[in-house]
Amino acid sequence: MNEETLNALVGQILQDLGGAASTPLVRIGDQLGIYRALRDTQPMTSSELAQRTGLAERYLREWLSAQAASGYVCCDADAGTFWLSPEQVAIFADEDSPTFLTPAFDAVAAYLGNQDTVAEGFRSGDGVGWGDQTECLFCAVAKFFRPGYEANLVESWLPALDGIVGKLERGINVADVGCGHGLSTVIMARAFPNSQFTGFDFHEGSIVEARGHAKKHDLRNLKFEVALAKEYPGTYDFVCIFDCLHDMGDPVGAMAHVHSSLVSDGTCMVVEPQAGDSLEQNLNPIGRLFYSASTMVCVPTSLSQEVGAALGAQAGERRLREVMVDGGGFNQFRRATETPFNMVLELRP
Repeated sequence: MNEETLNALVGQILQDLGGAASTPLVRIGDQLGIYRALRDTQPMTSSELAQRTGLAERYLREWLSAQAASGYVCCDADAGTFWLSPEQVAIFADEDSPTFLTPAFDAVAAYLGNQDTVAEGFRSGDGVGWGDQTECLFCAVAKFFRPGYEANLVESWLPALDGIVGKLERGINVADVGCGHGLSTVIMARAFPNSQFTGFDFHEGSIVEARGHAKKHDLRNLKFEVALAKEYPGTYDFVCIFDCLHDMGDPVGAMAHVHSSLVSDGTCMVVEPQAGDSLEQNLNPIGRLFYSASTMVCVPTSLSQEVGAALGAQAGERRLREVMVDGGGFNQFRRATETPFNMVLELRP
């Protein structure tokens, strides 16, 4: 045994355990508005924060100490004061920031809720249906993806596609396949009122949430329907698939159906998690996060469906090309743009 290697691994695990133990604390900070209370204020003591929030000082003092030890809040130990830096605000207290990562801790909590069910899948090889997973998972996933979609979808992803923005401005028919709670659909419908949008998802509960979300925005140019990705009705000028192709049981069948649903000069945009084509390329913090999510959610979800292809969240561009071009029948395929978390692929018939 190499003592240096052992000590390095112990150090890493201590960091990991600290992060894992922070999960309920971050969620409490978000749920009770503690991060927001620290935002845009002068440094405060735990007593001053208690007065501002109406929360118990002794709990806040311990919470603040733990957050400071994690580097999630700033502190002056001598003065006993705490505050958020601009960077910490962007991560913990600004829901419109593209780096708002608090919902990721909700997702981790959902993974823990899935533990026993997924462990049984390890034994049997069976999948775990999306509707059978921890209920809070759906909201956590929607909240996690929303900041990235708000920051990138209209500003950079759609402009990276050939001619799509102009078509959307003039008015076309759009399908958002696997829309979940419909956040991506609503963002596009809000930005392009001349186009008509339909969101499809096989999970009825998500479609109910999507309809409620659309109603809040009073948008008349979109609707949501329950349908499988390889069976949704209609013909479209533009089809989008956001962060869900790898969750589908039959991604080849889905892409073939997308191909058949497009007009001759139509476009498909597929957004998938950022990944290289080999395990070695994905041995990094992003890969670590997505492989873990894939083990607990993506692979079980796919295995529960027909075919059960189980691409996983780190399939990589080469494997996705095989699904979309070789299997789905698309002739044109390119990576239009990317972020640290996503690759944006453009497909044409």
